[in-house]
Amino acid sequence: MDELIDVYDADRNRTGKTIPREGAFLEEGEFMLYVLAIVQNAQGKYLITQRSMDKHWAAGWWEVTGGGVLSGETSMQAVLREVREEVGLDVSGQPLVPVYAYKNIDLERGDNYIVDIYHFHLDVTEDDVTLQDSEAIGCAFATWEEICDLADRKLFLHFSRLQQALEAEGVELS
Repeated sequence: MDELIDVYDADRNRTGKTIPREGAFLEEGEFMLYVLAIVQNAQGKYLITQRSMDKHWAAGWWEVTGGGVLSGETSMQAVLREVREEVGLDVSGQPLVPVYAYKNIDLERGDNYIVDIYHFHLDVTEDDVTLQDSEAIGCAFATWEEICDLADRKLFLHFSRLQQALEAEGVELS
């Protein structure tokens, strides 16, 4: 079954248009909405997951949890769902306000999207994480330096945007 997404305008308003996510090509002024979840544990480390090897893009790379907002969902509902589905954690007791957002416009590929980034603080360990088999093959709680190393080796997705989000929050990243 195709996942359906709502199409948004540049001001984040739903246009009334709903399309299948797979193969979506968005025209100028059309956007889909994504969410990313930075999960940080009590030791200050960040939950990262390793993408399944059968992913058609960036297989085996590391990332934070996230995904597309489905038709009818809000950004907040989507981040709750994505974190629960992908890593088995409940963040419903956390502040559900994005700490950072950005737009990507790629008219040539029709890949226009808006991303809301959330930052959750949980007292959890790897033992509390349950990975969704189709999404990830491994997880770790990593220091910022370890994430930087993965990014330097071109093995971490969304690095610069996560860095921008944390800096916008005033997080010290040294």
